[in-house]
Amino acid sequence: MQLAESLAVLSIFLIWLSILHGEAGAHEVTFYIHNKCPFPIWPATAPNNGQPVIAEGGFYLPPSQTRRVVAPWSWSGRIWARTGCNFDSTTNWKAACETGDCDGRLACNGLIGTPPATLVQVSLQADKGKPNFYDVSLVDGYNLPVSVAPRVVNPKCTTIQGCARDLKSLCPHELEVVNGKGEVVACKSACLAFDNDRFCCRNEYGRADTCKPFVYSKIFKDACPCYYSYAFDTPPPLASCASMEYIVTFCPSGWGDVEIM
Repeated sequence: MQLAESLAVLSIFLIWLSILHGEAGAHEVTFYIHNKCPFPIWPATAPNNGQPVIAEGGFYLPPSQTRRVVAPWSWSGRIWARTGCNFDSTTNWKAACETGDCDGRLACNGLIGTPPATLVQVSLQADKGKPNFYDVSLVDGYNLPVSVAPRVVNPKCTTIQGCARDLKSLCPHELEVVNGKGEVVACKSACLAFDNDRFCCRNEYGRADTCKPFVYSKIFKDACPCYYSYAFDTPPPLASCASMEYIVTFCPSGWGDVEIM
């Protein structure tokens, strides 16, 4: 009887654990961060106010590798990739990355990256029946192309595709960010470069009827029609999907390819 009772208790315990695990999984959304660039990147995350840090805020990702990142199902925040990083002790608390740096830290731990950097913005809904929202923004500038898609193909979900061309090759000289080797590593937004009300959509330009596309935003828009190019961009960029798994791919078309993924 003692053995039978023990087995019964163990069985109930395992069922209980299974239920708990299922509930935990149902309350999470998974992002698969994939690097198709021919060089390493350092993806980073930053939560919105009141949200927890996920994946310690940043990590190393070699070419062709994927990292699984789990977020609470009501999480909101941003995901981006840092490039050209060197985290040795001599760069601690100084800029360690050529683009997207967060105070020289590998784990940003909630810090927002230094622009310019291409941003994936996410707003998850705490209900599996409701769609999650996401977009890709160049409002703060550009460093890498990125795509966002549900892991399982769903005709009701939207895929945000990568740029047809590397925007750095189209970047006007006055917006270029150049590294110590003379290489263009990012493209600033006009707001970041000139701090002008019109380009920043603020003050008298802080409304949709006064903030209009301009020559610089059109360069971004022509190359990346699925991305937000300025603050009041009203295209198709905001995507929605009720999936619990998403793939975020940096350099989705490879590097220098013309075709979109």
